[in-house]
Amino acid sequence: MNDSGTPVGDGDGTRAVRAGLPEPVKNEPTLPGPVFAAHFHLPGDVSGPYTYGRDENPTWNLLERAIGELEAPGQENVQTLTFASGVAAAAAVLFSQVDAGDVVVLPDDGYQMLPLVRAQLEAYAIEVRTAPTGGDAQLAVLEGAKLLWLETPSNPGLDVCDIRRLTDAAHAQGALVAVDNTLATPLGQRPLELGADFAVASGTKQLTGHGDVLLGYVVGRDAEAMAAVRRWRKIVGAIPGPMEAWLAHRSIATLQLRVDRQCATALTVAEALRERPEVTGLRYPGLPDDPAHKVAAQQMRRYGSVVSFTLPTRARAERFLEALRLVDDATSFGSVRSTAERRGRWGGDPVPEGFIRFSVGAEDPEDLVADVLRALDESSE
Repeated sequence: MNDSGTPVGDGDGTRAVRAGLPEPVKNEPTLPGPVFAAHFHLPGDVSGPYTYGRDENPTWNLLERAIGELEAPGQENVQTLTFASGVAAAAAVLFSQVDAGDVVVLPDDGYQMLPLVRAQLEAYAIEVRTAPTGGDAQLAVLEGAKLLWLETPSNPGLDVCDIRRLTDAAHAQGALVAVDNTLATPLGQRPLELGADFAVASGTKQLTGHGDVLLGYVVGRDAEAMAAVRRWRKIVGAIPGPMEAWLAHRSIATLQLRVDRQCATALTVAEALRERPEVTGLRYPGLPDDPAHKVAAQQMRRYGSVVSFTLPTRARAERFLEALRLVDDATSFGSVRSTAERRGRWGGDPVPEGFIRFSVGAEDPEDLVADVLRALDESSE
């Protein structure tokens, strides 16, 4: 919906280019520029939406409306909050919804910050249980939980779990469910439509897609739960800058174009890698023979821009990365420029030394595949 309550359209591209735009005003820009303000005029009693820069900002609000329209189109009761980073958004949900003595269930193969989050939760006397993403293994440790955290597809291993199945099981015993939707993006899957209470993501990745913005967000439908998330944001001050929020909103207009190109090329790259004998452990949920494909096809509309695989040794992986010409050796993913890294260099991920996380960009697929195959050939020596 736009500011006047008029539907923006049902297509992903139409929704992306129109999401969050205000009602047109003659001689005003289509997307207003960033509002830089620590404080606002506030005579007399405190009233109105804008009082102090840590609480609200018009630029955030437009972006939040845009993200909400993508994550939960047509759901009027949904609220969206933006944050300074994806980790800030994740922490806001985890630490605002549980208390000492509660139980939280996390994936043991998720984003590498989760072990640090676990340690902090345990320091607050919160019990943490973990299980792998694949095979819906978190069901086995769900009893008595207050919050279930899903990451699907998982980062970096690209396993997938059945959101609807896990959410139904969690709700049956009174637990909340949060889904990290970073790898899928709202154009790949919509966790709230699958029953989740929260969709959480790092907007740093494919949502903004240019490798130049740090951002996170939380989308939820329960007013009380989202009020707690908002309070956490206020307490810790994990707010996005107005310039970052404006850049993110501007970038969303091309989201469907970027995602479609990157997902199609990711499948092409995966298919090319499948033919190489030195490549093992190849994962991409869009491959029909991928272990996660059956579940992914039930809940995902697009399969993401990340491919993972393993080369025989650390040295081989490093030679491969050095030989690439169109791919930057860099962390993060989702950018229009392809990146790849030997994930084991960071520690914390349960992956082999030769494991590669490859983020497919918007380059011509023929050029990218040729670069990958050439680098594999050169690195074999």
